[in-house]
Amino acid sequence: MSEVIRELLSEEVVAAKIKEIGQQITKDYEGKEIHLICVLKGGVFFTCELAKRIEVPVSLDFMSVSSYGDDTKSSGVVKIVKDLDESIDGKDILIVEDIIDSGRTLSYLIEILKQRNPSSIRLCTLLDKPERRVKDVKVDYVCFNIPDEFVVGYGLDYAQKYRNLPFIGVVEL
Repeated sequence: MSEVIRELLSEEVVAAKIKEIGQQITKDYEGKEIHLICVLKGGVFFTCELAKRIEVPVSLDFMSVSSYGDDTKSSGVVKIVKDLDESIDGKDILIVEDIIDSGRTLSYLIEILKQRNPSSIRLCTLLDKPERRVKDVKVDYVCFNIPDEFVVGYGLDYAQKYRNLPFIGVVEL
């Protein structure tokens, strides 16, 4: 590992914000069940921590959608690598993502999921880079807006490395 990783958001800061977002989601979905769609691979760390802090009934499914490969910038080409296992017809959906950058991936994913007749679709992300947006995406729950730097940790990777860091760090190449 030749890269230098500078801490951007500590483990404690991330945990506190996830708890706060979980409380807001609980309030917003009071009296309902929520179906989380975790966007793999990076979203799994955040989804697990978030789900533990939501106090309404939660079900869970996974999708893998790729637009990065091993690069640090989105390729712009989006492909579904793993689709959902269950129907989302009539369900209240919350897509859970690790980071939203250009918006291409989520814009594509939301359009695909709308065709499957859910009751509602909302979007939750750990990290958002709104200044990099090229596709308009409405993000309902954002833990942190971050600067345009390449980040790792808490599920985010650089060429499949650093996902297991318990904090959010910046890769200094």
